[in-house]
Amino acid sequence: MNKRIRLQILGGTYAISRLSASSAIPAWADGLGFVSISRGADELSVVCLQERVPAGITTEGGWTAIRFVGPFAFDETGILLSVAQPLSEGGIGIFVVSTYDEDHVLLKAADMTRAAELLMQAGHILLSA
Repeated sequence: MNKRIRLQILGGTYAISRLSASSAIPAWADGLGFVSISRGADELSVVCLQERVPAGITTEGGWTAIRFVGPFAFDETGILLSVAQPLSEGGIGIFVVSTYDEDHVLLKAADMTRAAELLMQAGHILLSA
């Protein structure tokens, strides 16, 4: 399973926000940086730069976003696991978001130094924003 992944650390501090499932997609969510909007049965989740989230929104800030530099085929296995496993074994929690072409891992900015060490020890290449 020794996948060697190039990982790009994105600039900025990110937030993960929760709105009600019936909420409209908020205009504040869109803009520069990584954005992910997902609607589930019980919520609308928004990931975007923390500075755009207005007061009064249920949110958790202080996240760093890392982009997997691909492309990767849909049937290619072990990509996410090769990154998630060393972080998990190192006690670092993650939030994962996938798009058609890319995977992203968000982790608390306070954990970034330790995460970088773990990822490099696992053979991954870290690229700055």
